[in-house]
Amino acid sequence: MSTHRMTIAGADVAVVGGSIAGCAAALAAHRAGAGRITVHERTAGLLADRGVGLVVHDARYAELAAAGYLDTAMPWAQLTTRRWYVRDGAAPLGRQIAVQPFPFRSYCWGPLWRELRQRLPQDTVFRPGTPVDGVDSDADGAVLRFGDDGSGAAASGASRAGGSDGRVAAGGRSERFDLVIGADGHRSVVREAAFPGVRPDYAGYLAWRGTVPADRMAALDCPGLPSEPWAEEDCVYGVFPGGHVIIYRIPDGHGGLRANWVLYTAPPEGLDLGPHAPAGLPPGALTDALHDHLRYVTGELLPPYWGGLMRLTTRQELFLQPMYDFTAPRYTAGRLLLAGDAATVARPHTGGGAVKALQDAAALEAALRALTERPDALAEYGAERGRTGRSMVELGRRLGRAFVQDTPDWRTLDQAGLEAAWAAADGSGAFGGRELKEAAPGGPGR
Repeated sequence: MSTHRMTIAGADVAVVGGSIAGCAAALAAHRAGAGRITVHERTAGLLADRGVGLVVHDARYAELAAAGYLDTAMPWAQLTTRRWYVRDGAAPLGRQIAVQPFPFRSYCWGPLWRELRQRLPQDTVFRPGTPVDGVDSDADGAVLRFGDDGSGAAASGASRAGGSDGRVAAGGRSERFDLVIGADGHRSVVREAAFPGVRPDYAGYLAWRGTVPADRMAALDCPGLPSEPWAEEDCVYGVFPGGHVIIYRIPDGHGGLRANWVLYTAPPEGLDLGPHAPAGLPPGALTDALHDHLRYVTGELLPPYWGGLMRLTTRQELFLQPMYDFTAPRYTAGRLLLAGDAATVARPHTGGGAVKALQDAAALEAALRALTERPDALAEYGAERGRTGRSMVELGRRLGRAFVQDTPDWRTLDQAGLEAAWAAADGSGAFGGRELKEAAPGGPGR
């Protein structure tokens, strides 16, 4: 397979996956000059309703804003300080063991996705509820294959950024494109076509996720609590043997803020998810054993206020994410390209998952623009982003070992001890994402 005869100008491009990575990849293809872009998203529901949080390092934001993939119109909150707490008897906040700078912006997944989605050109075809069953490729293009469910959803749900579109996969079974970008997550169909058998490894522990609206937080009663328990710019790390929770505020999509939390710890004893762990459990699907374990951690291992805040998330709102990591051998295979989690999955400890997906898009735009002059530009994209991906996977593994799988005795750590433990895990200083090496300068209006 080869891209040597390909130019992006006027090309018919498919993006598999319509989340943040997929919308960013579609935007990259549009800015590079693609003629027609079709986005296939397996989920039929409203992605804009997703309320979990993510963070972007201030330095990475500046790079991505310069490249035109983030800007101040996207709702965000400024974080400045990370505070580490360990349980200390009945003290509501616990004992603070360290304070560190935390120069990050926080976002809510749904509003950020909506902003990226709205910036796609009006003639972008967006097909929700359209799972891709398989991909076949050759030297001149690639074919997406759809099952019965995919073809029906495509017929009823295809839409442009600003209206409806009647074009569906030929016969409801397959459709050919000049280029296919896989942004379809860690169980990517496009990656399986490019590199059969390359799959993520289960790390052996889980992330519980939830959010808490501001009115619920205000009603939280905890004896001895200060009048202002935590500042809006604080990111809290609550630590305990075998894990930690991260809590910070995010935009709620309506002009206010809510609390976002992510808890990392192993599943309860006797519940071994093994190598075939599910992709995740959606809201409302938490088992009794998992929910009981969460209540134990929040009630017995974390300081009372932080554990109580987490319990304000109802069982129906909780969802769970097994930890995986891997990176594909390359990001390119002829007319198939990979971006986001389809290419590399790094554990969320890195604070750079969304950053890496947006950086992939910026670098991909630059590579597609350069194809006419440099036929190897896409190979260079794959090599450069692959190096970044591998470094983030290794960082996630180190942070996982240090702060989940082999935790220190938190009670013995002070400021110097915590900083030494953090430096040992993040020796490269890559927390928050690597520097973007290559991007096409410009802005959203291009």
